[in-house]
Amino acid sequence: VQLQASGGGLVQAGGSLRLSCAASGRIFSTSDMGWFRQAPGKEREFVAGIAWSGRSTYYADNVKGRFTVSRDNAKNTVYLQMSALKPEDTAVYYCAALNRAKTRFIWDGSMYDFWGQGTQVTVSS
Repeated sequence: VQLQASGGGLVQAGGSLRLSCAASGRIFSTSDMGWFRQAPGKEREFVAGIAWSGRSTYYADNVKGRFTVSRDNAKNTVYLQMSALKPEDTAVYYCAALNRAKTRFIWDGSMYDFWGQGTQVTVSS
């Protein structure tokens, strides 16, 4: 699976962005998907995840209620709608694919099988 993240940019605090992650390969529709981010000088952190079926979603506490993860298996694409953005959301955002047998590890980046290249999100105050 190859993953291509896009949609990042510069936005003012309180604004919105939608990230997309397009996947190639046949296993996308049977893979759980996650979004992670890494800010300068900080460790990578889990942001959101979605089960292969789309029926279950998972969020970090600091984005819950502001971010929404979704997927379109017909388009091999996963999305991250980000609203009410804050300067502390500034980071490089990565999408990643996880074998659905490992859903219990959806929070753990080390368990993921494939990663995209990242897209920069900058939120100005």
